[in-house]
Amino acid sequence: MMPQGGTGGFVREQYPFVIQGSLGCELRPNGTSRGFYDAAGNGEDIVSFDVDTGTWVARSEDKLALDARNLLNWDKSASTRLQFFLGITCIYLLNSFAQYGKESLERQERPVAVVFARAPPPAGTPAPVLLVCRVTGFYPRPVRVAWLQDGKEVMPGWWLNSSGILPNADLTYQLHSSLAVGPGTGHSYACRVQHSSLGGQSLLIPWGRSLAKLEIEAAERGTGGFARCNRSCQTPAPR
Repeated sequence: MMPQGGTGGFVREQYPFVIQGSLGCELRPNGTSRGFYDAAGNGEDIVSFDVDTGTWVARSEDKLALDARNLLNWDKSASTRLQFFLGITCIYLLNSFAQYGKESLERQERPVAVVFARAPPPAGTPAPVLLVCRVTGFYPRPVRVAWLQDGKEVMPGWWLNSSGILPNADLTYQLHSSLAVGPGTGHSYACRVQHSSLGGQSLLIPWGRSLAKLEIEAAERGTGGFARCNRSCQTPAPR
């Protein structure tokens, strides 16, 4: 139950009533900063703290939100302390962390990519050949890996699979992306990697039409053909 502002009554909420809060501060690229404290109940926004005015603001016209706002604004001392923390202390600490951790925050490691064909299981009906793009050694974590067929990006479907981004022992990251292709398709394929360390360009690892055909034939024979594009292929290609 929550007290009603100015009436002495209560707002009844069904059990369980889940309260969630988000508190912190952020530095923006343009040099400005922002402190915030948002509260929600059962997945619905209730109130947020306005650091500029030092007051709580209702996020809706719901009775619960209005009563919560009135209750929290009643303790002006607590609001003043929270305003100081979010507007000054938190920003100071965040600036300190950013200054001392600048080297780690600005670290950029270029990805190394390898493309190879994995042979299908022996015997049985003809199975698709898996082309695998292994990307490793990149930092920071965000990366985008896509397959191109005849120069066009392959759309999501059962034929695409990804390991997700995984950590390496040296604090860089890796990802494996596979594409299932039918035997003898004759298309050309390429793996495209986009990462912040590449300066706005893309790393393109081609799998040529004739080479793909040779590798598929090798895979069908069970020899597991292996073709790769290693560090010599790291020159970024325009998007």
